[in-house]
Amino acid sequence: MTGKHSSIFNGRADWWTIGIYLVLVVLGWFNLYAAVYDDTHTTAFDFAQNYGKQIMWIGLSLAVALVIMLIDDKYYHILAYPIYGVALVLMLSTLPFGRVINGARAWLVFGPVAIQPTEFMKFAVSLALARFMSHYSFSLNKLKDLAGVGLMIAVPVGVMFMQHDVGSAVVYASFLFMLYREGLNRWIYIAVGMIVVLFIGSFWITDAGLLIFILLGCTFGFAVQYRAWKGTTIYLAAVALISILAFIALRFLFSLEVSYYWLLLGTAVLSLPVVGMLAYGKRLRGYGIYLALFIASVLFVSVTDVVFDHLDLHQQKRILDLLGIESDLRNWGYNVNQSKIAIGSGGWFGKGFLEGTQTKFNFVPEQSTDFIFCTVGEEWGFAGSLVVLALFCGLVLRLVKMGERQGEPFSRIYCYCVAGIFFLHVLINIGMTIGLMPVIGIPLPFFSYGGSSFLAFTVLLFVALRLDVGSSINEPRA
Repeated sequence: MTGKHSSIFNGRADWWTIGIYLVLVVLGWFNLYAAVYDDTHTTAFDFAQNYGKQIMWIGLSLAVALVIMLIDDKYYHILAYPIYGVALVLMLSTLPFGRVINGARAWLVFGPVAIQPTEFMKFAVSLALARFMSHYSFSLNKLKDLAGVGLMIAVPVGVMFMQHDVGSAVVYASFLFMLYREGLNRWIYIAVGMIVVLFIGSFWITDAGLLIFILLGCTFGFAVQYRAWKGTTIYLAAVALISILAFIALRFLFSLEVSYYWLLLGTAVLSLPVVGMLAYGKRLRGYGIYLALFIASVLFVSVTDVVFDHLDLHQQKRILDLLGIESDLRNWGYNVNQSKIAIGSGGWFGKGFLEGTQTKFNFVPEQSTDFIFCTVGEEWGFAGSLVVLALFCGLVLRLVKMGERQGEPFSRIYCYCVAGIFFLHVLINIGMTIGLMPVIGIPLPFFSYGGSSFLAFTVLLFVALRLDVGSSINEPRA
């Protein structure tokens, strides 16, 4: 770290990003006010209401942002590990001492103030990853370093599962965005994509159908990469012929009840090594990768039911409702259904400020927190929603650009972590309000009511801005 003593006052700060932040804060507060507005409320500064409390958190966050911009940027590097340790201890303390809110034991209550350490853990992990990965000898190609990164992310995620806070744990997938920029092997992303596809496909397709999909995917993937179409055709034909003949023989000649899934699996596994060595010759390394991917995919399919059964009932129902397998508009699907009604009723230009009937009469549950975007859609319509989305896109793109112009890996890695966190929060929150994502209960940055999340998002953003200020004194800003 350079530790340059530049500050916000010398004009080096990214004022475009600060401007987007301030606009989002103002819009967020007005939409929060509209979401909980009642004709009996006499003032916008009623601190007994959520919008009044949010004003206090906004004021505190702005003060913290100013302090962050004044602190020498070298201290964020020095204190990265201690901050991670403190945040982890606070998270662990919620297990014996925390209060259960919305089904998650993730809150520490101090009198009238409730703090969610999980929100600040995202900042702590981002800093710790930036320091760990910016070491001069670090490489994602080294198993030891990759394991260190995985452990640094997995520990807080494990605590979140113990808290029953699955929504916050999902956000940690955002670090894959940063890891991709830093050169993480693309096979890991292919494996993650396969997991998602197979998990969703397990609800719609039989086990035999999924196995056929895996076989085709892996073999044709190999064929495309290594142009081994002849060998691929031989292999698929052999698997199909042997498994069909064996199935017919066992079922009709020996009258044995055999699952075609297990028969096909056995045939595929037994034929893979032999056919692979004969057909692909010198490409055994690539063949081994696809073989490992095939076996891992098959193993995952066999445990999808176990994974699903270990989810809470409301999480299972929300997944089934999202996939259209079950429909219960009066119970598990009620929130999303009311949310879509509210957003759809806004039309092109909305009903106007404080004129939203769906939110005013509390038809939308959690309308000031997880479903705050309903107020945007209903009162400001498609046009207003588009403006909000454009602002968030602008913020993420500014963070990416900020990361690319850093002269040091610490600052670049941190900026990409923050960009990924903001992107995933916006994607999931807005996606669940319009029925494209499962309802997992994460806030929309600067819009959803909540002091912990608002302060944590502000800290995340302004530390990135402070690192950007100190990164390169002579580089012009755009």
